Amino acid sequence: MSSSSTATESTETAATETTGTADVIGTARERIDALDGQILDLVRERMAVSAGIQEARIASGGRRVQLSREMEILDRYRQRLGKPGTTLAMTLLELCRGRV
Repeated sequence: MSSSSTATESTETAATETTGTADVIGTARERIDALDGQILDLVRERMAVSAGIQEARIASGGRRVQLSREMEILDRYRQRLGKPGTTLAMTLLELCRGRV
């Protein structure tokens, strides 16, 4: 086999691998986009449920926010996701507070 045919085969193999990698990445990104859509829908649903709880609590003379419940949520996220989980939980709690 000549060196020029080896170089051509090497270039074709690299192009095939690049195309395969691009396909994998494209498919994975589509999946991430779909998951992000589901997450956003769930966050909006969580916000609505939280608003209902806050309305009921206020209507019965209670406080809008129950700090012990928020601490449970923070702990659950931290246990499952580590320190970044706490940040995520804080963001969710912030989104869900005060929408009444």
